[in-house]
Amino acid sequence: MQRYHWLRLVLGLGMIAAAWPAARAQSADALIDKLVEKGILTVKEANDLREEADKDFTKAYAVKSGMPEWVTSLKLNGDLRGRFEGFYGDHPAFVDRNRWRYRLRFGAVANLTDQIEVGLRLGSGDIDNASSFVSGTDPISNNQSFQNNASKKGIFLDLAYGKWSPIRTPELSGVFIGGKMENPFTLSDMLFDSDYTPEGLAQQFGYTLSEQHTLRLNMGEFVLDELGGDSDDPYLFGGQLRLESVWNPKVSTSAGIGFLMIANEDLLTSSAVPDINAGNLRNTRVTVNPDGSRTVALTSPRERYETLVVDAALTYTLESFPFHAGPFPIRVFGDYLRNLASNGQNQGYQAGIAFGKSGKRRTWELTYRYKVLEGDAWWEELTDSDFGAYYANSPAPTLDQARSSRAGYWAGTNVRGHVLKAAYSPLDPLTFSVTWFATDLIEEYRPDTDSQMNRIQVDAVLKF
Repeated sequence: MQRYHWLRLVLGLGMIAAAWPAARAQSADALIDKLVEKGILTVKEANDLREEADKDFTKAYAVKSGMPEWVTSLKLNGDLRGRFEGFYGDHPAFVDRNRWRYRLRFGAVANLTDQIEVGLRLGSGDIDNASSFVSGTDPISNNQSFQNNASKKGIFLDLAYGKWSPIRTPELSGVFIGGKMENPFTLSDMLFDSDYTPEGLAQQFGYTLSEQHTLRLNMGEFVLDELGGDSDDPYLFGGQLRLESVWNPKVSTSAGIGFLMIANEDLLTSSAVPDINAGNLRNTRVTVNPDGSRTVALTSPRERYETLVVDAALTYTLESFPFHAGPFPIRVFGDYLRNLASNGQNQGYQAGIAFGKSGKRRTWELTYRYKVLEGDAWWEELTDSDFGAYYANSPAPTLDQARSSRAGYWAGTNVRGHVLKAAYSPLDPLTFSVTWFATDLIEEYRPDTDSQMNRIQVDAVLKF
């Protein structure tokens, strides 16, 4: 009996220790909220006080418990998205398709010091359709389809990075990142799919020009592939300069200019890197079969990629709007890009408008945009994996026109169309949305083909 008494005592002390930080934080927050309510503290002063109190308590708790400080500051995060998706084409050869999918991401961030952060994230991936990959799964999607009689699904490393922030003054900030990271560039999905997590190095700097204006510089040096038999591996280099401005409580603007280039793009062959999207002109390999027919395979890109991109956005925020909790932003935006190393089919642009912003309880948004992304404006394997159309014939009438060696629906470049999205958040962690893509190819293989597609996505997202 004495042994069980000591066991109950140890368990009780452990529960008290685990509950104490939360209880202490709740009481401090309640006191600070009361001071704000009485007008003694401003909201900004209250937030600063909370942050300082949390830091002091974390340090004191670490000393008392004997645990490293980073353990108590460890932050877990993630999201789960369920999706119904339908593809509906106008071409008679296209068979309409429906599928159910999910995306799971779960990560942790540890602050080792005030300047050093380490992060990792695990994510789902479609292992069932990754047999042709050298390793891993789709680099521009964490989606996994429900299929194969509920077979067990894969979990993969989605982020693994270190971040050092040695420059932190009221006017200037500087961050250096290495590993597999969130994309450091603020660019649209005409250039990078939102699920793409590049590998390499990145640098981010910020300079406060005034209370209204902040200048930001983002740079990245990414490894696209490592070739054992060649010292000239393909890399991606980029830089982006942005000006973020808040003119008054209602009006804010954002503008940027950037340049991205790929070195040794001729080594990005379909056998070396995942061949997910389509749209670029590529070199061809023709095989003559025993029956005299030809098999055509597209290999490395024919064009170089040195792409200039500019973007701008204007946001006007209303104090309120029907059925939307809190301030209501209205945002107009646009992007333009041009591949300076290509002479044809080398441009892309989009323009759109967004009403509201979902993500918080009882908020909603409605967004429309029109996109045009010509075939050689940018490397097809990095762009939005949801924006595609139907390729009816394979190969092209002449080999130098080939933008896909595969008939069927393919996303990537050489696509234009409309994107309409509506979303509503009944709770902070839960958002429902519907997205409609109405698209077709810019360059079709034959003039009598019909590449038009309608793609519908119905999502439910839980964030934690």
